[in-house]
Amino acid sequence: MDLKLENKTAFITGSTAGIGYAIAMGLAREGVHVFLNGRTESSVRSAVESLKKELTQAKISGRVADFTDPEQVKRLIGKLPEIDILVNNVGIYAAKTFEETSDADWKAMLEVNLMSGVRLSRALLPEMIQRNWGRILFISSECASLVPEDLIAYSCTKAAMLALSRGLAQTTGGTGVTVNSLLPGSTLTEGAEKFLDDQAASQGVSANEVSDQFFKEVRTTSILGRFLDPREVANTAVYLCSELSSGTNGAAIHIDGGSVPGIL
Repeated sequence: MDLKLENKTAFITGSTAGIGYAIAMGLAREGVHVFLNGRTESSVRSAVESLKKELTQAKISGRVADFTDPEQVKRLIGKLPEIDILVNNVGIYAAKTFEETSDADWKAMLEVNLMSGVRLSRALLPEMIQRNWGRILFISSECASLVPEDLIAYSCTKAAMLALSRGLAQTTGGTGVTVNSLLPGSTLTEGAEKFLDDQAASQGVSANEVSDQFFKEVRTTSILGRFLDPREVANTAVYLCSELSSGTNGAAIHIDGGSVPGIL
């Protein structure tokens, strides 16, 4: 299927690994010039080299920025070319009780998870509207609905992303620009793999057993009953970034294996 993305340009925050990297790969396969992003030169360089090795004809570039620092974000925006597709994927979390989560923790998560999308969208959306085509995609989380007790601050930032995404979508009426959100469920990123391995080592069991236990005892509402592969999230993300998704705007789409109960 031709997604009609040839020669578009995309910027994906937090894309040196995990879901962001999988989205970058998916877009690059469709002929998009992809700009990867990470916090350090080494991580960005490594991701760019890895993606170019896998997709030898792909157009891949990198931009370094730490989204906890507004000045770095300002400089980043000044260096970006004309962007057709913005994927606000970067995110951090602190797994702590509500009482243990400090003001500094809250501020860091708000800066990275929410304000990164605010600043980039404010800079890039007007140009998309002027050109009458563009895609902005926010990568939220099932936690925006489930709200685990040890991830209250993180969940608040992910819920705020949904309001931001919907509000921005409402400013695009009558144009070829869309703004949507994805809510992935528990995904087997590098961080999740490390968590499973660490838990397995401490309990003297296999990582698969820890994973099974998680879905039996913690994420009991999951219909899928397993971790998602980042590529499963990326498949829907790439579609929503494409010309073919022109009828979808202001949506919040769950890719959570059925973890969030109900019909809406």
